[in-house]
Amino acid sequence: MFWKNRNVFVTGATGFIGANLVAKLFETGANVICLQRDFVRPNSLDILNLRDKVTIIDGSVENLEVISRILNEFEIDTVFHLAAQALVGVANRSPLSTFESNIRGTYILLEACRLNKIVKRIVVASSDKAYGSHDELPYQENFALHGLYPYDVSKTCTDLIAQSFAHSYDLPLTIVRSANVYGIADLNLSRIIPGTITSVLNNVNPVIRSDGTPIREFIFTEDVVDGYLVLAEKIEKARGEAFNFGTDKPIQMLELVKLILNLMNKSNALSPDILLTGKIKNEIDAQYLSSEKINQTFGWKPKIALETGLRKTIEWYRSNYESFK
Repeated sequence: MFWKNRNVFVTGATGFIGANLVAKLFETGANVICLQRDFVRPNSLDILNLRDKVTIIDGSVENLEVISRILNEFEIDTVFHLAAQALVGVANRSPLSTFESNIRGTYILLEACRLNKIVKRIVVASSDKAYGSHDELPYQENFALHGLYPYDVSKTCTDLIAQSFAHSYDLPLTIVRSANVYGIADLNLSRIIPGTITSVLNNVNPVIRSDGTPIREFIFTEDVVDGYLVLAEKIEKARGEAFNFGTDKPIQMLELVKLILNLMNKSNALSPDILLTGKIKNEIDAQYLSSEKINQTFGWKPKIALETGLRKTIEWYRSNYESFK
């Protein structure tokens, strides 16, 4: 198998996407080294019982000395860079910490890789938010990147910095611009899917913090992890390129919440509480992606439909919510 005994470094491993990636890498035989800035409990790595299966290094992605030591001493073959402040609301309240983590953290990591000479493949997690607002949808990889709001700007910068290192220094990296990711072990309950599910489990009306009309696209973690591995394994073909990870099936927020209520058999007992009568400040109204490029290049497409992924996610929270609420 491709990943057997490879030394793989994952930043952002305590987050739910990173933890799901770590789980898959461990399953395929990789030696996984994870960076941990803060030992916060609960966290997704521990919820998935992965801590004893990987090597944990305490430190910040913004520390060049720490990152360089990890790459050298563990003879890292592959880097998955997922570390980020990932919540839009937090970014709006605290742009400086978001810029430090998402922008400085990216250029420090990539500079360490540039100086290292051993790393053979790097996958950088960008976002659909990197595109900013466009009149034309869905977003395609050749669209300009011009985020305006704090989180969007941080991902635009992450993306452009990665492109700069790839094209200026021939770093073997590829960039993922993903739609909104959902799935098991997401402990950030401010996100709409886990927030809605756990509200229903508590028999409370779920809250929509907009007027319910914004349109987004949601992709299941298993599909995202699969896509990360495809790009890393095919790095020579993916080198210097950005790829959208989407489903081509956008949905309005109100319809998403109603779908979850229906899947949990609560559509008659509970109803969404809509907080706003107008548009939400500092957020784009409609965002969704074209995945044509990755499909044509690698034959990759998401396997898990929204309803199927939501059922899997709901069942996970039913079984595990008591352990971390």
